[in-house]
Amino acid sequence: MAELVFFSGTMDCGKSTLALQMDHNHAARGRQGIILTRHDRAGAATISSRLGLRAEAVEVADDFDFHAHVVHRLSAGGRVDYLICDEAQFFAAEQVDQLARVVDELGIDVFTFGITTDFRTRLFPGSQRLIELADRVEVLQVEALCWCGARATHNARTVGGVMVVEGAQVVIGDISVSEDEVGYEVLCRRHHRRRLTAATARASVLSPDVLPFEEQQA
Repeated sequence: MAELVFFSGTMDCGKSTLALQMDHNHAARGRQGIILTRHDRAGAATISSRLGLRAEAVEVADDFDFHAHVVHRLSAGGRVDYLICDEAQFFAAEQVDQLARVVDELGIDVFTFGITTDFRTRLFPGSQRLIELADRVEVLQVEALCWCGARATHNARTVGGVMVVEGAQVVIGDISVSEDEVGYEVLCRRHHRRRLTAATARASVLSPDVLPFEEQQA
């Protein structure tokens, strides 16, 4: 039976790489699919991996209807065996419902990929709905690492290397940016709570007061 599957993880854990690999594997077996994405860092209508892989994709706009799009393809004589949906955290909850309809009513596999929480540790609406509806939620086993070497569990937004906790939920950026640009960094929970990024950690080493005052008194 067809499935709705959500592959989740932090940034930099290989979600887009896996999406492209999965499309390759299915296509190699003669299956025909559609790749879709939203707000990819490489630009519109593109799915890209930090390893350098990329492919053309259908850009998902605010008014995009997944079910209607697939039905139109099928009605025009096309064949659709599966969907690859990257950056699924940016989908609206209603669009995730449409993906569930594609699975249940059309019998088409839907593989979605995305991060679960934003830079404030709040669930994205698309990710929340996928967790609620998916037949399977798979946490990717390739671990992204915090600057301290621990497993990264949280996504941080930075400006000039300094973590920020206010602003719009969706601001497109990357993990490799120049000074004063909006960027992102993966952190363990401890350093996300302390707002301690790689840049601020290096700066703190130069300070005689490295630890919080209450920890020094312990």
